[in-house]
Amino acid sequence: MTTKFNSYTQIKSTLTLLLLFVSFLGYSQLKGGHILGSSGLQSGTQAPANTLSLYVPGYFYEAGSLRNSDGDKSIANPDINMFLTGVGANYVSDFKILGANYGATILVAFASNTIQGSYVDSKSPFAFTDMLVQPIQLGWHNKRADFVFSYQLYLPTGKYELGASDNSGLGMFMNELSAGTTLFFNDKKTFHFSALAAYEMNGKKKDTNIKTGDILSIEGGLGKTFYMMNAEKTAPKGILNAGLIYYLQYKVSHDEIPVGTLLLEPSKDRVGAIGAEVNYFHIGCKTTAGLRWVSEIGAVNRFQGNTFFLTLAHVFSFAKE
Repeated sequence: MTTKFNSYTQIKSTLTLLLLFVSFLGYSQLKGGHILGSSGLQSGTQAPANTLSLYVPGYFYEAGSLRNSDGDKSIANPDINMFLTGVGANYVSDFKILGANYGATILVAFASNTIQGSYVDSKSPFAFTDMLVQPIQLGWHNKRADFVFSYQLYLPTGKYELGASDNSGLGMFMNELSAGTTLFFNDKKTFHFSALAAYEMNGKKKDTNIKTGDILSIEGGLGKTFYMMNAEKTAPKGILNAGLIYYLQYKVSHDEIPVGTLLLEPSKDRVGAIGAEVNYFHIGCKTTAGLRWVSEIGAVNRFQGNTFFLTLAHVFSFAKE
């Protein structure tokens, strides 16, 4: 029994050393915590003051192919479909900081088949994943433009073990700063364009010296707002937003001590995407439902596929009538 245990230990140590040796030969493409597609139309606009929004997101990503450094298909059908959902809350107060309304957000999430990087055998079960906390959210509202600034961090609350195929989290603390704007092209603010840039800085993965490089994400859209009137045509009963959306993501710095088994190409990864969004807010019920679909293009050193994002929310207003 002791001999078998020692043999197993020696084999494991040898494989670990080999893994570390291979990791110095190139750079892997490790994933960050930012969920692309979580923002779209009016991404640079904060919710109204004195509101609490409880929401349930539904994120589905279908990886159609794995792309190499030339953007060509490395694997045509990786058969990876990631799903994420949970319960979140966003509160915006009337307390002012530098003229902006202060807000905060939290999301407790669960995911399946969490994508770690270039793994094609990631088959994690539906489980508790990393949690999002946004303690600082500032929003400014002007006549022709809105602005937002926020700081968020992703907590490594999901399961993570180096090399495991059933990880539900990324195993690292992630800090992110974001800033954006929504520009309005008319006085009624019904025609708009938005852009939100987020810069993610990642810590080392649990029990390793592996560190994901910094990541820049840009999301937004061009859309039109329609007011749905009641039967008497005296007041709106709902607000409909529809339009084209996009996202871009770039790995800004190389991953540190990358994992050889995740090695795709030494170049940093990037991807672009374009799609559509429609969302509807029912004023009487104070509920909203939104759907985004985005198709990725121009992927390099990463998966390329389709993103679907469904959001259901109820808004509680504390504003004085």
